[in-house]
Amino acid sequence: MSVEPLPDWVVPPPGGFTAEGFLRLTGLPPHTELIDGSLVFAGPREKWHSRVINLLTGQLDQQAPAELRADREMTVRLGKRQAPEPDVVVVTAEAYAREEPSTYYLPQDVVLALEAVSPDSEDRDRDTKPRKYAAAGIPHYWRVENDRGRTVVYVYERDPATGAYALTGIHHERLKTPVPFPVDIDLTAVGRRGQS
Repeated sequence: MSVEPLPDWVVPPPGGFTAEGFLRLTGLPPHTELIDGSLVFAGPREKWHSRVINLLTGQLDQQAPAELRADREMTVRLGKRQAPEPDVVVVTAEAYAREEPSTYYLPQDVVLALEAVSPDSEDRDRDTKPRKYAAAGIPHYWRVENDRGRTVVYVYERDPATGAYALTGIHHERLKTPVPFPVDIDLTAVGRRGQS
């Protein structure tokens, strides 16, 4: 019995991966991220996760002003060893239409990063990623959680004095906030036919 060789990307280079090298890798599993120079692999997605991303991407894109667009599951190159993939981002329309780079956004393109928490991403979405998004200057962060079948959105805004996110609201059933632009989303629509 012969053993197939492992892909080259299984063994990190000395000092870990860089964002530049990571973005050139091929054959990675879907939704692989680079955090602190290490590859992070996503577990299988649950139906709620997929449905909430569909709902929020669609609603944010519809409600955004003309100069902003929503996109899903795109890498954001935050720094030398940081290239996470938020579940949803709101970016400038210019960045959205830009042909190069075609596989990632830069922090200055991003107005809002949003993570839908899965069991395997809980620590990253509650702690690691928000700290890195805030340090990169992304003004808004939303964390979306499944609380026993109910969708809850935690809304954060970056405090320019501290460079950290401050919680500005916890939304159950309806997400209504004036920033980064006026948003009004029925969170109970997750999973309803025609809504996601």
